[in-house]
Amino acid sequence: MPVVVVESPAKAKTINKYLGSDYTVLASYGHVRDLPPKDGSVDPEQDFDMKWEVATASQKHLRAIADALKDDNSLILATDPDREGEAISWHLEEALRKRRAINKDTPVERVVFNAITKSAVTEAMQNPRQIDTALVEAYLARRALDYLVGFTLSPVLWRKLPGAKSAGRVQSVCLRLIVEREMEIEAFRAREYWSVKADLTTPRGQEFEARLTVLGGRKLDKFDLASAEAAEIAVSAVSSRNLKVLSVEAKPATRNPSAPFMTSTLQQEASRKFGMGARQAMSTAQRLYEAGHITYMRTDGIDMAPEAVAAARDEITTRYGAEYVPASPRIYKNKAKNAQEAHECIRPTDMAKDPAKLARLEPDQRKLYDLIWKRTLASQMESARLERTSVDIGSSDAQVILRANGQMVLFDGFLKVYEEGRDDVVDDDDKRLPQLSEAEAIAKRAVTPEQHFTQPPPRYTEATLVKRMEELGIGRPSTYASIVTTIQDRDYIRKESGRLHPEDKGRLVTAFLESYFNKYVGYDFTASLEEELDDISGGREDYKKVLHRFWRDFSAAIAETAELRITDVLEKINEYLEPHLFPATGDGTDPRICKTCGNGRLSLRTARSGGAFIGCSNYPECRYTRPLAGETEAGDIAGPDGKLLGYDDSGEPVTLRSGRFGAYVQLGELTEENPKPKRASIPKGTDLGTVELARALELLSLPRLIGTHPEGGTVEANFGRFGPYVLHLSVGEDGKEKKTYANLKDPNDVLTIGMNHAVELLAQKAARGGRGVAAKPLHELGEHPTEGGAVNVMPGRYGPYVKWEKVNATLPKEVEPEAVTMEMAVELITAKAGTKAKGKAKKPAARKAAAKKPAAKKAAAKKPAAKKKPT
Repeated sequence: MPVVVVESPAKAKTINKYLGSDYTVLASYGHVRDLPPKDGSVDPEQDFDMKWEVATASQKHLRAIADALKDDNSLILATDPDREGEAISWHLEEALRKRRAINKDTPVERVVFNAITKSAVTEAMQNPRQIDTALVEAYLARRALDYLVGFTLSPVLWRKLPGAKSAGRVQSVCLRLIVEREMEIEAFRAREYWSVKADLTTPRGQEFEARLTVLGGRKLDKFDLASAEAAEIAVSAVSSRNLKVLSVEAKPATRNPSAPFMTSTLQQEASRKFGMGARQAMSTAQRLYEAGHITYMRTDGIDMAPEAVAAARDEITTRYGAEYVPASPRIYKNKAKNAQEAHECIRPTDMAKDPAKLARLEPDQRKLYDLIWKRTLASQMESARLERTSVDIGSSDAQVILRANGQMVLFDGFLKVYEEGRDDVVDDDDKRLPQLSEAEAIAKRAVTPEQHFTQPPPRYTEATLVKRMEELGIGRPSTYASIVTTIQDRDYIRKESGRLHPEDKGRLVTAFLESYFNKYVGYDFTASLEEELDDISGGREDYKKVLHRFWRDFSAAIAETAELRITDVLEKINEYLEPHLFPATGDGTDPRICKTCGNGRLSLRTARSGGAFIGCSNYPECRYTRPLAGETEAGDIAGPDGKLLGYDDSGEPVTLRSGRFGAYVQLGELTEENPKPKRASIPKGTDLGTVELARALELLSLPRLIGTHPEGGTVEANFGRFGPYVLHLSVGEDGKEKKTYANLKDPNDVLTIGMNHAVELLAQKAARGGRGVAAKPLHELGEHPTEGGAVNVMPGRYGPYVKWEKVNATLPKEVEPEAVTMEMAVELITAKAGTKAKGKAKKPAARKAAAKKPAAKKAAAKKPAAKKKPT
């Protein structure tokens, strides 16, 4: 009975269903080996020897596979059909050989399938092959490159740019895209222009809009109406003339469906239509794939298997009619360079299954499946046929001409099922125009000028960023999601209203890399390296040669930064980010002259907390500071002295500061006499610009005593790890201190809540069985008849349930708590706990005490401290 290994238990469960009892199907739970996060895991001096290590969490999974092979000495590796899947299979074979779980004569086969269906799995089992060495070498090259960049460049960042976390071969290039877009937006200067719109009416009373295109017999360009005065002159010219239809031009047009999804287009469309991030989209698609609903979701391919095309065409005919099926199937060409990686598009495994037939899908899975199903059917449907109409309306002397555009759908075709979303596009030509004839008189209802300003390029969304990365050839389908997620996790960027904004930390890292490692964050270089990796996977390039070429130049660039001083680095960044850090002043003075002392020079400074700020070169004599983004009154919270808010009654300074866990206020200075000045955290979500002295003193006075509880004990309000709360401190019957907490919804309530409201909240918490208060049973049934222990019906968040020991069994909805009998409760408990509940009475035999080992005669030599891991 052969052992089949796949990545995940969900995939194993589905495949086991198809293979039956003739196979043992186990999961590796992803990669079983990785490079240890320390120096020397890739050794350029030893021909890029790579030292692999089995992860602690993977040991038990590897052991389970090894144990299964003792009885079934035949191994089938059925991991995913891409580089990563090939690498997992290679790692498994290598690790199992090292454990001697498989021998030289053990048959080891590799099978791949693009969909987890019975037919696909059965066919794959009938056509096994060996592990693809070229794909594995492409993986090894990528992994070595990522390691060498991360573990060589990140320490340079830590030393030269305090507060920076890490750099990566592709993540740093992706970050550069976002930072450069922000710099474009900041450098953008809006330009005013005007247009003229007319609301018109046909002789039959039908209304439509038109825009002025010709004035004074000359065609208008975008900026010809540059002011309100020019626009008013144009309005007068239109208003003073009688208008008629000069020409009507109707042209037939067609719209073709989009190709079926590949990884990047699925991520883009999921972002546009559902706001899904790249990681969420891929995680959801992975679950659909493992359940057998869709084909493999990491692919550059857009072609579809002939049998899938035939099934789609049949389904279209059945659902919508023969007129929606084109005469011949639509053919889409792959973009992937290598046949090994040119997988099929992402499509449903069964075209007849619409989302309504998959009842057990989670909401996000249902939405994504619906998207994939509709896009796949639409890709094989007839084109939409349209009629696009342009109507010119003007004066008899042709001095004034307005144009109205519209279109009409003559046959909806694929639009009946699906229409692709669009990024940052506004199209006014989709309106339908009324019937118009040449020479027909047109009445004016209103003629209005409209002011416009040119817009800066939009910030990237995850969808448009993935699209841009794809256009530049940066990254691959399996890496898009992780790249975007990584730079968010590093706090290099943030996501606001779906748009990606660079943080100051991300700007600094990009400025440093652009200044000293320009080649390695270059778009062309990164894309050419991806092409070399493609050549390795296609067997056209030797991976060791690629690594040698890269390392020769990269190690030299690293060596050149060895003598760099932090002050030199900061000055270089000053120059790179000058438009952002030191915007031009209105009066023409030097923006880098300190406003406080008048002769110091402003420059970038780094804070001990890891942040950065602008400070004066005359520090500590001049203590002027401000944030990178611009001026704030009385300094910047990231500066060494924080932002001064004022002084308390005893003359102690009160400052607003930034720390590891967020913003806080501090009373007094840190000195030898005062090693722990009083501090209070600022509630999350607070606009730091609104924090004034009075607010700070209120926060520093916390916890706030509200008063004495009617039942004894004190009640106070404060902020904690989980937000604002009220606390009742009392003494229990056992004489021990008892604490009852109740959360507050509004942070401001901490400073204003009265005793009546606090007691009410605490009572509500007690009634719900909150923290510090035991919930009361709804129905006490007594002792378990065979196992002992109380059996009760308890109130729960999702309805009443039967509780016995550690077993909680939900009560059927139709059963009232009072109607539950002991017999019924025991049945529910047994069903929930299974053999665990039945065997509870039998305690496992006590283990024999392990023999004591003799004490070590000498203390072990102290291990050197582990080097810092790039995160």
